[in-house]
Amino acid sequence: MRLRSRPRKSDIHTHHYSLMKTFQSTALKSAVLAVTLSLAAPLVMAQNIAIVNGKGVPKSRFDSTMALILKQKQNGQSPQRTPELEAKVKEQLVLREIFSQEAERKGLATTTDYKAQMEAARQDILIQALRTDFEAKNPVSEADARAEYDKIKAQNGDKEYRARHILVETEDQAKAIIAQLKSGASFEDLAKKNSKDPGSAENGGDLDWAAPGNYVPEFSQAMTQLEKGKYTEVPVKSQFGYHIIKLEDVRATAFPAFDDVKGQLMQRQSQMKWAKYMDDVKKRAKTDFKFQE
Repeated sequence: MRLRSRPRKSDIHTHHYSLMKTFQSTALKSAVLAVTLSLAAPLVMAQNIAIVNGKGVPKSRFDSTMALILKQKQNGQSPQRTPELEAKVKEQLVLREIFSQEAERKGLATTTDYKAQMEAARQDILIQALRTDFEAKNPVSEADARAEYDKIKAQNGDKEYRARHILVETEDQAKAIIAQLKSGASFEDLAKKNSKDPGSAENGGDLDWAAPGNYVPEFSQAMTQLEKGKYTEVPVKSQFGYHIIKLEDVRATAFPAFDDVKGQLMQRQSQMKWAKYMDDVKKRAKTDFKFQE
């Protein structure tokens, strides 16, 4: 009696085919997985500039950082985007990720100080976003800058004056100094000795070149009526005290051309618009806080 029948040839072929099919299926899956992983790796790196401890440093962070850097101006010029600059920015971003992860590992992200600083940073970012949005919707035109230019030019007039002065507290002190001047005393020496204006006393009362509009009305009116080399023989009273003014010289105003200052004027106009907007928003706010005037 045969306990075990001899396998048929057809059974052997069937078993062999089954094994081959299983092997091919497994090999195919492995190949597909390898291809998928090889395709996914570049995709992950395309989305990140680096992986730090399993966490990606997103390329979007690099792009936004580069955009901020390129917006910044030094001496009126924006930095150039170069491979060296990009490499430095990437290096800094990766280092920041490394150190921030270390801080989180130590539990520093849960501290009260960290949360307070994060709230302050959140407010700063929002306020800057508010300003950017406002300036985009309320641009300053060249016409605005031209109007400001004409206004400043009119205020400065067509002449500049170089004057000296001696500032004292009382009218009697001023009269006493005028008497000394009439006796031949040096204006510069008396200014150094008696003037209470710290900005000019050490220089013998010299105020350098300036337009009349830079001074209080009482001062500029008396100054512009003087002849060169003469001084006021009557004390000039202002909110600061009593002045004795000497006119050194007069010249035509060296006013800059509009194109040379257009950028500055437009920036000034933009700041003024933003300041007014902030004031309006503050007035609309409902708060029990009392602001200082």
